[in-house]
Amino acid sequence: MIPPRITVLDGFTINPGDLSWDALRAIGLCDIYDRTPPKDVISRCSDVSVVLTNKTPIPEETIQALPAIRYIGVMATGYNIVDVAAAHDRGITVSNVPGYCTGSVAQQVFALLLELTRHVGLHAQSVRDGEWPLSPDFCYWKTDIIDLNGLKLGLVGSGRIAKEVAAIGRAFGMEVLFASRTGGRDELRRVLQESDVLSLHCPLTPDTREMINSESLQLMKRSAFLINTGRGQLIQEADLAGALNESRLAGAGLDVLSSEPPPSDHPLLRAKNCIITPHFAWASRAARQRLMDATVANVRDFLTGSPSNVV
Repeated sequence: MIPPRITVLDGFTINPGDLSWDALRAIGLCDIYDRTPPKDVISRCSDVSVVLTNKTPIPEETIQALPAIRYIGVMATGYNIVDVAAAHDRGITVSNVPGYCTGSVAQQVFALLLELTRHVGLHAQSVRDGEWPLSPDFCYWKTDIIDLNGLKLGLVGSGRIAKEVAAIGRAFGMEVLFASRTGGRDELRRVLQESDVLSLHCPLTPDTREMINSESLQLMKRSAFLINTGRGQLIQEADLAGALNESRLAGAGLDVLSSEPPPSDHPLLRAKNCIITPHFAWASRAARQRLMDATVANVRDFLTGSPSNVV
C-alpha cells in the first residue's frame, strides 16, 4: 500500500516544539508547516490526500482546486473554518476532535471569573508596587471582593464544557441555570435576567451570532459578569464595550474575540473591567497532547475505512 501524503497546514499552535509528530509521520509522508498563509494553501496541498488544519480556512474554492483531497481533519472542536457542505459534495470526509479540552476551558472560565471577583492580579501588583508596607492596617483591598457562593451562574449551551463548568460552579456553591439551544427565547431571556454570571458555551450559528448585543445586555443585571470562552462572534463587541464603559455591566472575561489577533483599536482592548486572554484556554500541554493523539487516531480510522468524529 502506498503511504498517503499528509499536509499539516498550521501545526505550531498545537505543537510549538514540546510534542512529537512521530505518530503522524508513521502513517504517511508528512509535510508539516508551522503556519500557512491562505495564498499558499493550494500549492502546499497539491496532490495531497489528507489535509490537517487548525485555524487555516479551507473554503469551497480551495476544495474545488484540490482534486486529490479525500480527508480534511480539523485539529480543533469547532470546524466552521472548513466549508463542510462543499467537502461533502466532493465526497471528502471531514472530522474534528471533540472533548479534548473540556477541563482546560472550564478551568479558564473560573480563572477569568475569579480575577473579576477576587482581583488577585490587581492586589498582587499593588504589593509588588510597595503599597502594603505603607498601609496603616494589616490588610487592605482596592475594590470590592465578591464571593461566588450564592450567585447564579447562567450557562448558554449544555454541551460537555457547559456541564463541566456547571459542576465546578456547584462546587463553589453557585446556583446553575441553563439556556439550551432548544429552550427558546423565553428560557434565554430568563437566564439573562437572573444570572449574576453569564458564560457562553454554544456553537457559532446564524442564530447565535452576536446573540449578546445591546438588547440582551439591557436584560442583564448591572452587577453581572459575562464570560466568553466560546467564539468571539457570539458577542456584538462594540455593544459590550459600551455597556462596560457605561457601568451597565460589572465586568467581562474573554478568551476569544471576533478577530484574532485583534486590531490595535479593538473596542474591548481598553474597555472598563474587561479581562482578555489570547484564546489559550484550550492550550495546556495535556490538552494539546490529547488533541494530537485524537488527530492521529482520526486519520488512522479514516485510512482503515472506519472514519471517526465525522462532521
